[in-house]
Amino acid sequence: MTPQDIQERVGHMRSRLIELETKLADPTIYANPVESRQVSREHRRLSAFFSTNERWEKLLVELQNNYQLIEEEEDAELREMVSADIAMLEQETAKLEAKVKQALLPPDPNDTRDIIIEIRPAAGGDESALFVSDLFRLYERYAEAKSWKLELLDLTASDLGGIKNVAFSLAGDDVYSRMKYESGVHRVQRIPATESGGRIHTSTVTVAVTPEAEEVDIAINQEDLRFDVFRSSGPGGQCVNTTDSAVRVTHLPTGLSVASQQEKSQHRNKEIALRILRSRLLEAKQREEAAKQAADKRAQVGTGDRSERIRTYNYPQNRVTDHRYNITLYDLPTLMEGSLDLLLDQIITIDNERRLAALNSV
Repeated sequence: MTPQDIQERVGHMRSRLIELETKLADPTIYANPVESRQVSREHRRLSAFFSTNERWEKLLVELQNNYQLIEEEEDAELREMVSADIAMLEQETAKLEAKVKQALLPPDPNDTRDIIIEIRPAAGGDESALFVSDLFRLYERYAEAKSWKLELLDLTASDLGGIKNVAFSLAGDDVYSRMKYESGVHRVQRIPATESGGRIHTSTVTVAVTPEAEEVDIAINQEDLRFDVFRSSGPGGQCVNTTDSAVRVTHLPTGLSVASQQEKSQHRNKEIALRILRSRLLEAKQREEAAKQAADKRAQVGTGDRSERIRTYNYPQNRVTDHRYNITLYDLPTLMEGSLDLLLDQIITIDNERRLAALNSV
């Protein structure tokens, strides 16, 4: 990315910010909650960029002044103080520069969307279902730390306290731009509580992160849908089990099928199933378009292939490794308590560097 490219990009962003401010000043936009939410988020993102950029430019000027001062200053004590200031400024300007460069990258069209996450056991039986529960807890705590809104859409528990499958939505700033890196196969290596011999067991779960679709994004013809109702399979004795409240919806043209049995209301389960189906259809549509447009699959880094093993959680070694970015941490308990940024901050930095390198090579 040349200086001219950067200047041109910043100019476009400034024009866009003015356009968004004009939209937000028009009361009619709030009649459309979806549009107003997306415009507000983009406005906050661009405002934050210019605030960061302004701070970065001021510190660069201050840094240059200090460089000049230390060359001219003869007093040893003052030179030492200026040197300390320079070290601090260099560290801060480097961080701000990384943020500015990240904001200059072409935005992902899904970054302003909320998301739906589905976690399922893959291999490993009961131990896999237990790790689904652990991952769900991790994401719950991370969402709480980020002040994101989590809505449980569907959950089926296993017999030993694990989870057979769980689907939930996350709403808030930067939800997709951070959580998109979680899509894929997660592998866990640990000694199960039921293992009397102390042998390490390996199991896997799949995580699917999809941008949440609005009705305007995906047009679904009612004649293309088939609805089936059945009795929920939750814990016995609850009224959710005594009626045909569970709903399965199948999109006939694609064969995609979604079932929901979380709620006692058949109508509510139908809404949830359609919500998940719509998001899966949007994801499939975007993947098809990306495959047509991108000759280089690296352009799709971060979207997360569900069949790709992305991460290993090794409990005996207190280690978590992300295989896509060659990152290894030895603080697994802290991460599992919700400190996902320990990993995501590094992932996003590396991914941005790769994307910048790809732009510079064009």
